[in-house]
Amino acid sequence: MLLRLPLEKRVTPVIRVVFPWRPVLAGALHMIRTAFVLGAGLGTRLKPLTELLPKPLIPVFHKPLITFAFDHLLAQGFDQFIVNTHHLPACYDEEFPDYRYGKQEIVFRHEPQRLETGGGIKNIEDLVHGEPLLVYNGDILSDLPIEKAISDHERSGRLVTMILRSSGGPLQVAFDSSSGHILDIAQKLGTAPEARRYLFTGIYILEAEIFAHIPRDTQISIIPILCDLIRDQPDSVGGIVLDEGHWWDLGSPSQYLDVHRYFYEQYLDAENPAQLNWPMPIQPSACIVDTALEGLVSIGKNVELAPGSSLKDVIVWPGIKFTSPVHYANGILSPRGFLPA
Repeated sequence: MLLRLPLEKRVTPVIRVVFPWRPVLAGALHMIRTAFVLGAGLGTRLKPLTELLPKPLIPVFHKPLITFAFDHLLAQGFDQFIVNTHHLPACYDEEFPDYRYGKQEIVFRHEPQRLETGGGIKNIEDLVHGEPLLVYNGDILSDLPIEKAISDHERSGRLVTMILRSSGGPLQVAFDSSSGHILDIAQKLGTAPEARRYLFTGIYILEAEIFAHIPRDTQISIIPILCDLIRDQPDSVGGIVLDEGHWWDLGSPSQYLDVHRYFYEQYLDAENPAQLNWPMPIQPSACIVDTALEGLVSIGKNVELAPGSSLKDVIVWPGIKFTSPVHYANGILSPRGFLPA
């Protein structure tokens, strides 16, 4: 059987995803309005996929990863988005040609030389206008109740509040839950060997005073900046543990596949799947000829599979064409080849 669906428009419509367990706020309930989404990383753990796209633009059921962060932030009342770029910056121009996500304007700040997290934050100082901001790693996907962290930050008067979790990845942040203070990060200070350690989610809140602690035009991570503050001003860096909701770091092929599997099971494999415009497993422009599909399968734009092919738990990136049968399982198929998960 030949399944040939109509070609879709070149311009991908904005698809907003709000997790069903996270209510959308009617408006901002806090004073922090600016979000800085980190988009300049190299994505080395996901090569060769990130040789084609910056990691924040890799598709999750055809929706760019960074747009989940945008959806999350819009639901929390943020109305100024800043994104830094370095690796493959033209891809951001192609994805957001009018520098908007729907009606939301995005300010892009390019880094010809990669500045890392600390240097990237310093590089947007002129865009923040002395206001606090929330920093959000562009390569994670989450629905954490960040309004709780903002409320805690505003009450505490701290310079920095890091959002933590009890599990789900490397436990490198020593945190005193009784005081709310961060004691050490990655054992760089060596001052709290017995303290309980937590996962750093890559989401954190900064007061504008942080800029005075970061050198200009310097490639530097935010971690040594925070460690210096912990040593010199112990009450200036705090944290909050948010174990509600979901948080994924798409740092490996298996984690990338796991995120797809979650949404597949949540929305597509249920007894009564939700009637949504997302996720769409097979793009309308795909051409599939007598192909056996099993389990989680996501097929991108303009993919052509020859008769007799089979896919099981496979993500197929756009534009791939096969003139003879292929058989793949448990991985990602891109123009760079097959990447096992």
